Amino acid sequence: MFKKILIANRGEIACRVIKTARRMGIATVAVYSDADARAPFVRMADEAVHIGPSPAAQSYLLAERIIAACKQTGAEAVHPGYGFLSERTAFAEALAAEGIAFIGPPVAAIAAMGDKIESKKLALKAGVNVVPGFVGEIEDTEHAVRISAEIGYPVMMKASAGGGGKGMRLAYSEQDVREGFEAVKREGLNSFGDDRVFIEKFILNPRHIEIQILGDQHGNILYLNERECSIQRRHQKVVEEAPSPFVTPKMRKAMGEQCVALARAVGYHSAGTVELIVSGADPTGESFYFLEMNTRLQVEHPVTEAITGIDLVEQMIRVAAGEKLAFTQAEVKIDGWAVENRVYAEDPYRGFLPSTGRLVRYDPPVEGWTDDGAGNGRRGVDGVRVDDGVYEGGEVSMFYDPMIAKLVTWGETRDEAADKQIAALDAFELEGVGHNIDFVSAIMQHPRFRSGELTTGFIAEEYPEGFAGAATSDEVSVNLAAIAGFVATARADRARQTSGQLDGALDPPYDWSVTFGGKTYVVRLEEDVTVDGEAIDLGASYTPGDRFVEATIAGEHYCVKVEPTRTGLRLTTRGAIHQVRILPARIAHLTMHMIEKIPPDLSKFLICPMPGLLVALHVGEGDRVEPGQPLAVVEAMKMENILRAEKAAVVKKINARAGESLAVDAVILELD
Repeated sequence: MFKKILIANRGEIACRVIKTARRMGIATVAVYSDADARAPFVRMADEAVHIGPSPAAQSYLLAERIIAACKQTGAEAVHPGYGFLSERTAFAEALAAEGIAFIGPPVAAIAAMGDKIESKKLALKAGVNVVPGFVGEIEDTEHAVRISAEIGYPVMMKASAGGGGKGMRLAYSEQDVREGFEAVKREGLNSFGDDRVFIEKFILNPRHIEIQILGDQHGNILYLNERECSIQRRHQKVVEEAPSPFVTPKMRKAMGEQCVALARAVGYHSAGTVELIVSGADPTGESFYFLEMNTRLQVEHPVTEAITGIDLVEQMIRVAAGEKLAFTQAEVKIDGWAVENRVYAEDPYRGFLPSTGRLVRYDPPVEGWTDDGAGNGRRGVDGVRVDDGVYEGGEVSMFYDPMIAKLVTWGETRDEAADKQIAALDAFELEGVGHNIDFVSAIMQHPRFRSGELTTGFIAEEYPEGFAGAATSDEVSVNLAAIAGFVATARADRARQTSGQLDGALDPPYDWSVTFGGKTYVVRLEEDVTVDGEAIDLGASYTPGDRFVEATIAGEHYCVKVEPTRTGLRLTTRGAIHQVRILPARIAHLTMHMIEKIPPDLSKFLICPMPGLLVALHVGEGDRVEPGQPLAVVEAMKMENILRAEKAAVVKKINARAGESLAVDAVILELD
C-alpha cells in the first residue's frame, strides 16, 4: 500500500480524499493556488505545496507542477479527484514516466472514453445501446445546421471533451443551432482545450441515469447499482439519488451488464461511471442509451456509498496499489435510499445568476463528513452528511466551480431521505453570497419529485417563470403566523427589560397583526396561542438575538431563520422567504395612510447580472433591437450567459467593450 499520496485537486473533493487516506494510514500532500492558500484542504493535508496563481490554467491544470510537487514531497501516487487533470491522458502518461502511480484508470481507457465521439463508436462495437446521431466531427456552423436537419429536431450539441454541463446546447430549430454552435465550441476550448463538437438526437422525456462501475487490475469488474441524476439546470446536475425510483431490478441488471461489457472492452479499472439517457415515455424501461463514460470519480458518488456501504475513494486507492476487489457482484446490496443536493453559489431568485464573494457566515447542519475509523461515516450523523471544502470568512471566487457543498441524506425510504433534506437545509446557514438552498428545498417538497416522475426538463417545466420560493400551504402559513407572533412577543419583552422601564415582561395578552403572503392574521398570545381565534399547540424556543427559532406545532418541527427588518421579520424556512410585517393589533389600521415607494425603472439599461467577462457585444449605437434578441454574452464561472433585449428599443449608448471584465450591475449599454 502507498505511504504517501498527492491530491491533484482542491475544495471538497480534496478534503474527501484526505479523510479516507487518513483513515487508511496514508500521508497526504495538497497542492494549492494563490486563491486557496487558506482553504481547509490545505490545512488538513500533512503537507502542502504552492503551485501557482489563482486561474486553474496557471496552477491546477499544469501537470509539470503537480509532478514537481510529487518529487519534492516523495508522494508515490496521485489522486486526481474530478475535473482538472482527472481525465487527461497526457497527465497519466507523464506520471507513469516518472514512476508515480495514477489513482485512476489506465491511459487507454481514459483516451477511449474521454473523447465522446470515439467512445460512441466503441460503445457500438461493445453492443451498448447508443443515442442516434452524427458520430463524427462537425466542421462549422453550416455543417451543424445540415446535420441537425438530417437527425431531426430537437438535437443536442456537445463538446467532444465536455463534461459537468459545460459545452452543451439544446437546439429546437435552425436558429438555435446558428446561435449556439460557436458558443459550444468556445466553451469546449476554454474548459477542456478541445473545440470539437458532435450532435445527437435529444430524447424526449429523458431521464438521466448512471451506473457506478468498479474494477480492479485483475479483470474483476462490478456495477454498484445506479444513480438518478435527472434534475438538472443547464445540463448541470442539481439533485442526485440512489437508487432510482424508475429503475426495476430487471432494468438495473440489463444496464449494469451492458456497462460492465463496455468497461471490459476498454480494459477499465478504478471507479468510474457510465451515463445513460432513458426514455421516460417507455413504460417498459428498456429504452436506455449510452451517453458517455466518466472514467474518474463522480461528484455524486456519496449517494452510492450511502446505500452500498462501500468507500469508493478507498477502493480506488486499493485498486491503484494492485489489490483485488474484496467482494463480488452478489455481495453488492441496496440498503435504504440516499439523496444529494448540490449547494451552489448562485441566486435562484435572480435567474440563477452566479454569485461570488465572501462567506460571511457558513454553518452547515452537521460538521463536514467524518469517519469513525471503521468506514461507518459514509451516511453521516443521523443520516446527514456534508462534503465541503469552504470555511466561514473564505472567498467564493470566479476562478472555480460554484459548488459550495454537497448535502447528503440517508433514510430507510425515499421519503425519509427527502424529509431529512428539508430539515437539514432549514438548518444550513450560508450568508454573503447568493445560494440555492431554498430552491433545492422546494424541489424536495415538490409533489412531482415525491412521485418520482422525473425528467431532465423538470426544472424548466416546473419553474418556467423562474423561482420565487417554495409553495407554502395554508396550514404552514398559519403556523408561521403563530411563530412570528411568538418571536415578536419575545423581542418586545426584551426591549422593555433592556429599557429599564419594567422589571419583567408585561402580563399577557399580546395581540399582533401579522401580514405576509398577501394575507393578514391576528395572533394572540395568552396562556395559549391563537391565530384568527383558532388555538395553536405551539412549543417554541427563541431568545432575541438568536438566528433561528425552533418550534413544534401539533408534533411537526420547524426550524425558522429569523432576521429583524424595519417593519417586522424576515422568516426563512422550507424553501421560502417570508417578509413579515408585524404591528400591535391596535394600530394596524394606520398602515393605510403609508406612502408606497415606487422602485426606479431600470428597463432602459442592459445591466451585467454577475461579475464576469464580456465575451461578445452583438449591437452598436443606433441599432434597433427586438424582444428576445441577443445583445451581449457574459462569461462567468466557465459558463456563457446570453443577455437579451426585454423590449423593442434603439441602442442609445454603449458603455462597455468586448474583452472587458465587468462588475455585477455594471451598465453594458443604454436603450431608448
